[in-house]
Amino acid sequence: MNKKIKFALLFTMIFAFFGVKLNAQLQSGSLVDGIAVVVGNEIILESDIEDQANYAKQQGAQVSDKCEFVESIINNKLLIYEAKRDTLIENRSEAIKETANQKYNQILGQFPDEKTMLSTYKFRTSYEMKNAIEKIDTDNYYGQMKYGRITDKADVTPNEVTDFFNTYKSQLPEVKDEVTLSQIIMYPKLTDAHKDEIIAKLNKIKQDILAGESFENQARIYSEDPGSAANGGLYKNISKGKMVKPFEAAALNLQEGEISDPVESEFGYHLIQLVKKSGKNYDARHILLKAEPNDAEIATAKKELDSIRTLILNGRLTFKEAAYRFSDDKKTKFNAGILTSEDGSDRIEKLNLAPTVSYQIAGLNKNDITDVFQDTIQQDKKVVSIVKVDDIIASHQLDITTDYDRIKQMALNKKKNEMVEKWVKEKLPDVFISINNRYKDCAFKTDWRKSEAK
Repeated sequence: MNKKIKFALLFTMIFAFFGVKLNAQLQSGSLVDGIAVVVGNEIILESDIEDQANYAKQQGAQVSDKCEFVESIINNKLLIYEAKRDTLIENRSEAIKETANQKYNQILGQFPDEKTMLSTYKFRTSYEMKNAIEKIDTDNYYGQMKYGRITDKADVTPNEVTDFFNTYKSQLPEVKDEVTLSQIIMYPKLTDAHKDEIIAKLNKIKQDILAGESFENQARIYSEDPGSAANGGLYKNISKGKMVKPFEAAALNLQEGEISDPVESEFGYHLIQLVKKSGKNYDARHILLKAEPNDAEIATAKKELDSIRTLILNGRLTFKEAAYRFSDDKKTKFNAGILTSEDGSDRIEKLNLAPTVSYQIAGLNKNDITDVFQDTIQQDKKVVSIVKVDDIIASHQLDITTDYDRIKQMALNKKKNEMVEKWVKEKLPDVFISINNRYKDCAFKTDWRKSEAK
């Protein structure tokens, strides 16, 4: 494949790496580590290159040319360096630090104890791991923001899409078997008795706190929020609009140190304590009890959704109308229930479907609708669903007549990365870059070494 196309893929891959890679941080003093490249005041270690190459291979990418791969990393690090100097890019250090702490606590919630987690991820201390998460998130944020600033005006005309296709059609990948699907998701409703039971438990916890128990300790014991329970329920530096409306409204109506009555949100029921209010931001602790439906409540929801399915099958209601009127999934209810893939396309590779959905549509034909089934979505929320098979697309070579939107996106990505390449060459004379001599034989497309003498 043409190098410019591969370059576009590498940018995407490296951003993905920064978003998910946690366990490849080497301990300080590792003999295999060392400085590979310096870009301004940003350092690329040998371990960074090896870790990213391994991750890329795990994702199915070819990394046969290490020099080319290293160059893509240098490009990315230059974006990060310049983004930190760009006054139009907001400094989000505090928010990133807080998010890193939340991610740390979420990961901790998946392990029996902190020692096991640190051992699994090969960190010696919680401080080391939190710093690694913060660095990854910081690089991810600045790299993406600068990339976006450089390419925000990029666009392609229909003629450019056609030219791109004609030039690269023999190199375009084959699309695997795909489907387009629509869904209706319903959240089982809790009975009043069940709600009263949860509220009573929270009221008892509140009374214990007022009687002398620590809110922080009670959150560690009872809260079902994986993002804050291990931290005593604490969220720091919360900006207005970040939390769901019922939570925020209750928190901002409290005095510092005051505790709310139970507050209902889409996540369950909360006790909230306002810790500190400073300008537009605030710190708050909470104890969350999830509104988890029981078997009887799930059965009631299944029955209700099955009656809606019958109306659709009898032609009294279209799937689109039913999704708009009855679906509880905010992402799809206003879009006829249509599911989309990560790239925004309504075509989804069968291999990428959630296992439950894949099982339910097995053997169905176009326009068939599944029976009602129980599923689990984000944050282990129990739901009931039906899925309609809108289309089935057999594997095929990408073609402009059937895959125009995808080919347009590929052409746009190519143009964006050409813009970045041009920006890099223009910026290069003003940035100190030093590359270890072990890469002296690399035939880089950009002459990075001309700035080493600065």
